[in-house]
Amino acid sequence: METCIFTEPQQGATYDELLAVATTAESAGFTGFFRSDHYLAMNVPDGVGPSDAWITLAGIARETSTIRLGTLVTSATFRLPGPAAISVAQVDAMSGGRIEFGIGAGWYAEEHSAYGIPFPALGERFDRLEEYLTIVTGLWATPVGDRFTFDGKHYQLTESPALPKPTQQPGPPIIIGGAGKKRTPALAARFAAEFNTPFMTAADAAPLHRRIDEACATVERSAPIRHSAAQVLCCGRDDAEVARRADAIGRDVDDLRASGLAGTPAQIVDTIGRFADLGITRMYLQTLDLGDLDHLELVAAQVLPQL
Repeated sequence: METCIFTEPQQGATYDELLAVATTAESAGFTGFFRSDHYLAMNVPDGVGPSDAWITLAGIARETSTIRLGTLVTSATFRLPGPAAISVAQVDAMSGGRIEFGIGAGWYAEEHSAYGIPFPALGERFDRLEEYLTIVTGLWATPVGDRFTFDGKHYQLTESPALPKPTQQPGPPIIIGGAGKKRTPALAARFAAEFNTPFMTAADAAPLHRRIDEACATVERSAPIRHSAAQVLCCGRDDAEVARRADAIGRDVDDLRASGLAGTPAQIVDTIGRFADLGITRMYLQTLDLGDLDHLELVAAQVLPQL
């Protein structure tokens, strides 16, 4: 089971705090460091704001050497597909080929209105996402010296040189997630290296992962899709430490035990085992108290060896 630390900087985080978490996660042996991509703070006092995801990851890419890095997830509404392909390719090169690109249709209307970003209706957002994925993957896969042209309903590219290229070829792995019944599975089957279910119990996630496998069986794929899940993390050596960490992030212990990765290391291993039984091979551990680096070290020492 791969394990990635997953942060939510829209709840308040400086670059230095994120860098400390990423370097601690790398030295502790986690597979990856991922962050959300939002432009409006959530659940924090006034005066606190998020940081740009890809600028942050570019900096962290130069300060780390082995850990995988990426977004969970970037909204396709934030950046035009051509410039997004350039940014992600450049950060991939800066990292030596360690980037993964989580991408979705977008959902948080308020951050769009706050920063003047167009926010179409849901159906159009998915139409745009399909063109977006076609463009990004097409630009990355276009041989050097050739040109890429695309004539879609929402985006048009003419004779693009499709540069720069990412280090990973044909491009960084794409992650798609969510609970959509039709379009999400279809897009994941066509474009994604990984499908993710966020913040669901194993029982609730199971039918979504089966639906993805069914969609993948209908298309030609070069490799099987990886299945993953994201869960909030609240680990402690005993009940008192679990309660202290739950209180620090403003969450109820009983709720976390029912729907997250909460409890002692042994209890967390048991919960992860339920996801492994579904065929899930990567877990994203949502870490909300970024100053509590001992939390990561406890999980690395007492959970990871049992996975």
